[in-house]
Amino acid sequence: MRFTVLAAAAALLVTGAPVALAEPGVPRIAWEACGPEHPGFECASVKVPLDYDNPRGATTSVALARKPATDEAHRIGSLFLNPGGPGGSGVDFALGSGDRISADLQGRFDVVGFDPRGIGRSDPLHCFAGQADLDKFFEGVPGFPYQAAQERPFFDRYRSLGPECQDDQRIARHMSTADVARDLDLLRRAVGDRKISYLGFSYGTFLGATYANLFPNNIRALVIDGVLNSELWSSGRQVESDRIATKEEFREFLRNCDEAKCVFGPQSEKRWNALLASVRAKPIQLGDDVYTYDAVINAAIGAMYNPRDWPDAAALFDQLSDASSSSAVSVAAEPDYENGFDAYNGNVCADIEFPRGFDAYRATARYAAAGSEFGPAWWWSNAACANWPVNADRFAGPWRTKTNAPVLVVGNHFDGVTDFRGAQAVNRQIAGSRLLAYAGWGHTAYGLSKCASDYTNAYLLNGALPPVGTVCPANPNPFLPTTAIAEPLFQPTRR
Repeated sequence: MRFTVLAAAAALLVTGAPVALAEPGVPRIAWEACGPEHPGFECASVKVPLDYDNPRGATTSVALARKPATDEAHRIGSLFLNPGGPGGSGVDFALGSGDRISADLQGRFDVVGFDPRGIGRSDPLHCFAGQADLDKFFEGVPGFPYQAAQERPFFDRYRSLGPECQDDQRIARHMSTADVARDLDLLRRAVGDRKISYLGFSYGTFLGATYANLFPNNIRALVIDGVLNSELWSSGRQVESDRIATKEEFREFLRNCDEAKCVFGPQSEKRWNALLASVRAKPIQLGDDVYTYDAVINAAIGAMYNPRDWPDAAALFDQLSDASSSSAVSVAAEPDYENGFDAYNGNVCADIEFPRGFDAYRATARYAAAGSEFGPAWWWSNAACANWPVNADRFAGPWRTKTNAPVLVVGNHFDGVTDFRGAQAVNRQIAGSRLLAYAGWGHTAYGLSKCASDYTNAYLLNGALPPVGTVCPANPNPFLPTTAIAEPLFQPTRR
C-alpha cells in the first residue's frame, strides 16, 4: 500500500542532507458560550493547515465544543472525543453527552468534541447543491443491490460521486484520517496539554490508532472502544470482518429472542429465513410503508448497534412476517444540508484504495454474501470510491507501534459492527496495550456495560488498567421485561 510519512519528517536533498519543514503554528482558541440552548458549554472554531506538507499555506477550519471541568482545583486537562462515522459530529456528541461524561469523570476534564475536517461545521465537504439533490441521488437505487440486475446501476450511481465531490473543493483532497490525527495533535497543543487524553468509538478507534502510530510519545490516556482492525480497514479488506460480524450478533439476537419468548419467536431463526425469502421475492406492505429486502436487512443491522433496540426490531419483523402473505406491491435546496453521507465517503475514499472496476466489486459482493446475508449491505457502498483517488498523505501502516503510555482497547464479544476480533488485532498491534472485553452485545461498551464504563473511567482518571484478561459480564437478556438497558451515550453513524 502507498503511504507518506508525517509532514514534519525530514525530507532529503539530492545531497542527502535533511531539510526541516516548517512547523504549523499553534492556533489560539477563543472560546465563547455556545448559546442559551446549550448552557454550560463553550464553542469555538480554529484554523489548521489544509496541507501539512505546506503548514504555513492555506488553512481549513475545525469546529469545537467543550464542557469545562467543574472541579477546577483537580482538573487533569482536556478529554477529546470522537463518536465514529466517519462523518459523525464530535461537536454534537460533546453537546449531547458532555454533561454525562463530565459527571462520570468527576468533573476533572474539559470534555472536548470537534468536527473532523470536512465534516459538520468544519468546512464541510458538499457533493450536492442541496438536500433535494441528495434525495435525488438515492432515487431508484436500493440501499444495496440484492438482485443481479441492480448491481451495475448501483455501481454506476455511486461511482459518479468521485468527480462530483472532488470538483473545486480543496478539502476533498485533504480528508485523510492522518490529517485528522495531525489536527488532533495541534488541538492538544492549543488547549495546553502536554499529552493527549482521548476517548474514541467505532471509526474513532481507527483515528485513535492512527494517532498512536503517528504520535506514539504524546499519549496520556487513549481509549478505543468498538474497534476496527486498522490493517483490514486501511487496506480495504474490512469486508472480511463485516461478512461475519453482524451474523454472529444477529444469531445472538435470535437466540435471546427465543429464550425470552419474544414476539418474533418461538422459532425466530426459521421465521427470519422465511421473511427474507418472502421479501426478496416481493416487497411487503406494512401500513403506509413498503419494505424491500434491503430495507429489512438494514433494519437488522441498525438494531445491532444497541440491544435497547432489539424488542422494537423483533416487533417489526413479527409484523412484516405476518404481512408477508399480503398481495405484492410496486416499488416506485438548501446548501447547508447535513453532509454525513458526503463526509463518510470523503474520509473513507481518502484513506482506502478500493478497486476501480465493476467486476471487482461484484466478485467481492459474492464473497461477502457467502459469509452472511449482511455482507453485501456493508460492501456495496464502497463503490463511491471507485473513481475517487486516495489522499497522497494518508497513513496506511505499518500498524505496529509502541506508545509511551498504555492504550486501553475495549471490545464486545458480540459486536455486529466492529467485531471482537478487531479489538484483539489492535491489542496485538499496539505494544503494551490492554484489552478489556465485554461479554455482551451491541456496538461499543462505554455507557452500556457498567463494568466496562467503570474500568474506562478509572483508566482515564488515573491511568489504572484493568487486570489482564478482564471480561465484563453480559447484561441480562435484552428481551426480558425486567431488563433495564442503559441509554446509549450517542447514536453512532454507520461506523
